[in-house]
Amino acid sequence: MIGKILGTIFGFMFGRIPGAILGFVVGHMFDKGYSQDFNQMGGFSGFFTSQGDFKKQAIFFHALFSVLGHIAKADGKVTDVEIKMASALMDQMGLEGDTRKEAQQAFREGKEADFALREILVEFNESCNGRRDVLQVFLEILIQAAYVDGRMDKAEQKVLETVARHLGFKQNELLYLLSVYEAEIRFRQRGGQRSGAHSSQRGHSQQGSQSTYSTQQSLDDAYQILGASKSDDDKDVKKAYRKLMSEHHPDKLVSKGLPKQALELAKNKAQDIQAAYEMIKEKRGMR
Repeated sequence: MIGKILGTIFGFMFGRIPGAILGFVVGHMFDKGYSQDFNQMGGFSGFFTSQGDFKKQAIFFHALFSVLGHIAKADGKVTDVEIKMASALMDQMGLEGDTRKEAQQAFREGKEADFALREILVEFNESCNGRRDVLQVFLEILIQAAYVDGRMDKAEQKVLETVARHLGFKQNELLYLLSVYEAEIRFRQRGGQRSGAHSSQRGHSQQGSQSTYSTQQSLDDAYQILGASKSDDDKDVKKAYRKLMSEHHPDKLVSKGLPKQALELAKNKAQDIQAAYEMIKEKRGMR
């Protein structure tokens, strides 16, 4: 089913109404071949051998929402907050109607006891040729989902460790990304920078400490977001900032295979990086 809706979306993007119709038909054939092998004649690649982006984007969306469902169910039950989180991500991506239903179906698939997590991740990794920046955005979305209720339990972290491992990230790299995201949550609350999906992430434990969040703590988090240190000179701080902005630049990510519908999530990350850098720059008197 996901093939039909994604085929329609991307067909419309490239060929408007005629493209959408063609995309729907091809998507139907994609659905029939998806559970077998993308490289077989009945699969999606049999029709678009010269346009691999269709296949890659389909894999991205199916992997994203199914793994989100798997993480949500990791602690034994899916809460209303987690369902709202998935719904908010669909809103950000502009998924409506049948398209939204397909994303919801992928989410439900991830909750099943026999969900093939390893196979989904291996296929996703291969589809984007192991491009680390795209894989990291994918992992960061999952981290965001795991923290949606304001905390992460052991079962959810275990799933994230499995995801990270199959995507080529070491455990210490995952722990670093987790610490950065925790800093981002606190830093966003400081200025109430955004609403929408991010506002749902403000768990009770974070709300209780918001009033005592000092300027110094905010500055500490800003350095954590940049992966920099107070002892770094201005040149090193700028270098860290530019590196992160380059890694999360929307145009660059799209060129490497990130679907345009996921760009808003990358933009949120870029805004955090920019805000953190501006605060550090102001405190240091940097130009």
